[in-house]
Amino acid sequence: MIHHPPTETLPRIVVGEREEQRLTTLATSAMLTGRSAYVARVLLAEMERADIVPDARVPGDVVRMNSRVAFEVDGGERREAELVFPGEANIDKGKISVLTPIGTALIGLSPGQLIMLRGVDGRAHRLRVISVEAPVRQDG
Repeated sequence: MIHHPPTETLPRIVVGEREEQRLTTLATSAMLTGRSAYVARVLLAEMERADIVPDARVPGDVVRMNSRVAFEVDGGERREAELVFPGEANIDKGKISVLTPIGTALIGLSPGQLIMLRGVDGRAHRLRVISVEAPVRQDG
């Protein structure tokens, strides 16, 4: 059973058109293959509620693929990671997959925003974005 918090409690997120298409395709495919199905459903829900804008209009401080993000979970220590597609994920190099609970929660957020997420442990956690560095490389 999936519990989604009421939409009005969710922070506004912004996603570029091409990225929304790629992430929707990724999530749909993950659901069809049964890989990360729960996280894929959450990612699809995030894409459905996102403000979709032309790629060139995504603000520089919004988390998107290949952004470097500083964040904290449950008020703990500051962590940094680069948000990547599953094939590029490498926790030792600080690369976190968008198909993880934290990765899905981060997409589209800006510094200072909070979001609740359900971790792999099944418990609710509060994630807060501290800072965002735009991607060094842009897809295209």
